[in-house]
Parts: sequence; structure tokens; C-alpha cells
Amino acid sequence: MAPIEAEELKLELGTFDIACDDDTVLDKMLEQCMCHRLKGDELVCEWVAFSTTKGLLSLSLENLEQFEHEVLNKKNKFKQEKSKREDSYHRTRDITSIQELIKAEEDEENLLDSYSTPAKGSQKRALSTPENPQSKRSTARLTSPGLLSPATFSPCATPSQKYSGRGSRGEVVSTFGTVQGPRWSVPKGRRSASVDQLMSTEDSLLSSYKFMFQRLRDVRDVLSENIDGLGEELRLHFNIEEFSPVSLPAQDKVTVLGQVCCDSNGKLNAQSVLLEAGQEHGGRQVPVDLSELNEFSLFPGQVVIMEGMNTTGNKLVASKLYEGLPLPFNIPVKQEPDTGSEPVMVMTVCGPYTPSDSLAYDPLIDLINVINRDRPDVCILFGPFVDSKHEQIEKCQVTETFESIFNRCVDSLVEGTREIGSKLVFVPSQRDVHHHYVYPQPPFTIPDLSKKDVERVTLVSDPCTLLVDGVTFGLTSTDILLHMGAEMISSAVGSDRFSRIMKHLLTQRSYYPLYPPAEEVNMDYEKFQSYGHMPINPDVLVVPSELRYFIKEVSGCVCLNPGRLTKGQVGGTYGRLLIQRSPSDTDGKRINPCLAAQVVKI
Repeated sequence: MAPIEAEELKLELGTFDIACDDDTVLDKMLEQCMCHRLKGDELVCEWVAFSTTKGLLSLSLENLEQFEHEVLNKKNKFKQEKSKREDSYHRTRDITSIQELIKAEEDEENLLDSYSTPAKGSQKRALSTPENPQSKRSTARLTSPGLLSPATFSPCATPSQKYSGRGSRGEVVSTFGTVQGPRWSVPKGRRSASVDQLMSTEDSLLSSYKFMFQRLRDVRDVLSENIDGLGEELRLHFNIEEFSPVSLPAQDKVTVLGQVCCDSNGKLNAQSVLLEAGQEHGGRQVPVDLSELNEFSLFPGQVVIMEGMNTTGNKLVASKLYEGLPLPFNIPVKQEPDTGSEPVMVMTVCGPYTPSDSLAYDPLIDLINVINRDRPDVCILFGPFVDSKHEQIEKCQVTETFESIFNRCVDSLVEGTREIGSKLVFVPSQRDVHHHYVYPQPPFTIPDLSKKDVERVTLVSDPCTLLVDGVTFGLTSTDILLHMGAEMISSAVGSDRFSRIMKHLLTQRSYYPLYPPAEEVNMDYEKFQSYGHMPINPDVLVVPSELRYFIKEVSGCVCLNPGRLTKGQVGGTYGRLLIQRSPSDTDGKRINPCLAAQVVKI
């Protein structure tokens, strides 16, 4: 603390109109500041309160000594006792002291039990003392970590009665294609399927990053760049000469480029649609009249081209709508004649892996049994593994850390599938309570994997694009179906809502084109610009959701929502696919690599 001078004390005393010209009195006050580690203003305030209470009229040495004895010394003693208590509470304890605390708690429990009355109908308490008494509390603390099982995972985890009593196990609830030659069980001795990132290491999200530092200006620049980039692709495809500013009055038809947004904070509707141009075209907004459009399907954040009349510059009456275009598919490298002879089975599963009324991982154990029975080549496992929305997780009613629970899930999956050798792909979720809460989300870090396990375990980001035996998979665990379904408006005829949403994802070339995002999504737009867009049109797009499961082919892409492994207190569903990358025909026509797909109840 900086030393206090007499002049400073005089100024503080002058604030309360207290005159002091005696140097000995000032020296005494300076001494009190140093001994009791007080600032000048703090000491003066304490003196004013004391003198007012005691009715002292003068500032003298006698009064200062009385003040020090009755106020300062007592405050100093209180601080010392408080510091001792805090040090005693926070100090590191050795194993001996910890055992003493546990024993004291056990003795307290036994003492309370001796005064309690047994419940009616219960057996009498034994009078003899057991040789090795051990309380439930210490048993919970000292339980050694192991693989997941109903008995060893959590001492307080009670299996869900509704989940264990579920029916229709293994029932196929949705199908795509037909299974002719191959069956939904891979025989032993199959070759190992390859799992690789589509993008290079430099273009893939491989590690964590700092977030929550983005500026609104940077978000605007990312959105403008997206509008201009996709708009240029559309302009070239539809042979449009140039775009007009959205707010420029014109007596002829104009063609404008922009992003759909809402005129308020409420839900988008046909009367609240605005079109916002990019910075290159002024960045202005104009209301849009959709009454002359026969069909439309719009959502906030969608980049579109509209043609219509804007005679006043205050409203665009749209008469034609140009939506986005999907990217081209991945062109496979020429294969040897025998490499693509056998189809590859891929299983897709999305958490949570516990029922909502229990922390027992029985669904995960059932899943491991299914994997061992069907022997898939690749298992794609989406989070959450430790669900932040689980009631017991929210209240921290667990006996170990969230990280250790996740590690035990991974260990169980790796150990439980070691014999069959399935490749495991782990995709994180923003609902994973132990992981980074941001989108795009970096992959999990699992440092304890052995060298053999590293070869068959792939950790990817959310979202990501993978190559599984040459077939392109687009993956995201964020519930874009639910978020877009709540905001989208349409008057389209002849297509269902899920197909329209999947088409929007493909034509907007983004895993999360909605803007603004849902409240539960923590979006980092600078990273999203690099890792959130689709590099190509995937052959298979997997988008797990709370909404109903489905398998649909949209614009040549097989779109799969496998559902979640658990739905509340009951069992859910998982997905499985048979894929086979075949070279293109001599005519160059693309052959769909997905032979068949199913959604099955756990």
C-alpha cells in the first residue's frame, strides 16, 4: 500500500470540516494508518463515525487513543480470525486428515441413527458392531472407475422403469431403398473401411479456439460476404446482367439480391418479410410483398434473388423468386474393379444415451450389444454424451466429474467394440456439458487412447464433412431441423416440410443458414465462415433432431434424421445405411452410393 502523507489526511479531514493544525495529532493518525493498513479516507470515515457516536468535539491524542482501542483494534482482531478460518477451510489436506473427516462424518451418522426410531415393519437394528463398517457416503466416494454397467456406473443411478419396459425393440420404422444381396449384418473377416476428413488438415477444425470476442462489425462482414458470394453464383447460373439496389425507385422490373429477415423480433410471416442487401449494394432493407408469388419457402438468413416492381423505393412487390443452387457432388477417384465390390455398413446414433429420469447408461449398453450383433464397419456417434439438459446433470446430482463420465462412455464404446473392430466417429454436441459451448464446435480431446484405438477412433468437429470409403457424409449434431422449422414460412405445394428444410440446407450450401440463430446456439461467425459451409454437396447428410425421424432423397442427396437414442423416459431410434461407391457410368451419370437405409428402434 502506498504511504500516506499528512497533506492527504488534511484534505480528507477538510471534507468533513475538521480542522487539524497539530502535527503530533497528524503523526498519530499516520501511525494508525500504517499499523492497521488503512487508507486516509477509510481512517477519517471511521473517526467521523466514532466521534459522532461518542459525542467527541475535538481531535486530540487522547481521543485518538480511545478510538484506536475501541474501534481499530477490534476490527484488526476480527480480520485475523476470519483469515484463520479461511486458511483452515482452503488448506490442502493429506490422506490422514481426509480419513479423519470421513470417520467423523460416519460417527455422526451412527450417532444420529442410534436416536432414530426404526420404521414400522422394518427389522430391528443389530446390536453387534460389524467388523468393517463402511457408510454409503464413503462407498460412493471410493468407488473405482470402470466400464459402464448398471451396477458399476453410478451407485445412485436407478434404472428407468419405462425404458426397461419398452416394447417394439428392433422394429424398423423407416426405410429407403431395398436390401437384396447384402444383409443388415456384416460377416466376420471384412476389410476395414476408410474414414477420412474431406478437407485438408489446414482447412479442418482440429482444436479448440477462443470465442465470445467477435464484434458486430465482423458479423456483418461475414454475412455480406456470404450474400455477395452466393449471389454471384446465382447471377452466373441464371444469366442475370446486374443487380439493382433494393431501395432504389424504378418504374420497370428490377432484380435485387439480398438476405431474408424479419421486420421485428417476432416470428417471420408473410407480412413481415424484409430483404436486406449486402454492403456492395448499399446494405439497405426493403419490405417485400409476396402476394404475387405462386409458391415460396423462406426463412430468416436465406440468400435469394427477387424480381419485381419497386416504384416508390419503400416496398418490393416480388413476382419471381430465385433460390440457391446446390454444389456439385464429389467426383470419386477411379477405383480398381474389385475395391468397391462389397457394400459398407454405417450406423448413426445420436444422444442422449440415458433416459431423462435416470443417469443409468442402459441405452448405451444396449447400443454396444447391437453393434456387436450387426458388426457395422463404421459407427458415427453424435453427442450429447453427458447431456446438459438432463435434470440430474443440471442439479449436479452426480458422484463424479462430467469429464470422467464422458471418458467412461468412450472407454465402454472402445472396449465393447474392440473385438469386431468397427471404426468409431465421435461428433460433439453443444449439449455436452463438459465440452466447449460454441458453433462450430471443436472435436473432443481423448488423450488416453492407445495407439491401436487411435487408428479406429476418429474425433471430428461439429459440423464436418467426412469420406467413408469414398462416400461423402455431411454431419452436424445441432438441431437445425427444429430451429429452421420454427422460423420457416412457405406456400409450396407438393413437398413436405422436412424436404423443404433439407433442400434449403443444400441450396444455401451451409450446415446452419439460419440468421439470427436460435437462442441456444452460440455462433462464432468468423469460424463459421471457415468451417460452417459445405465444401461440396454430400452424398449423405445426417441431421439428428428432436423431430420425427425420416430418410429422404433430396436433390440427389440421401438425408437422414436417425432420431435420438432416447426420447424422454423411453427408448428412441438409430439409423443404419449400406453404401457402395461405384464409378460413374460411361455416360458420366452419377450413381447414388446409398443402397439402402433404415431407422430402427433401440
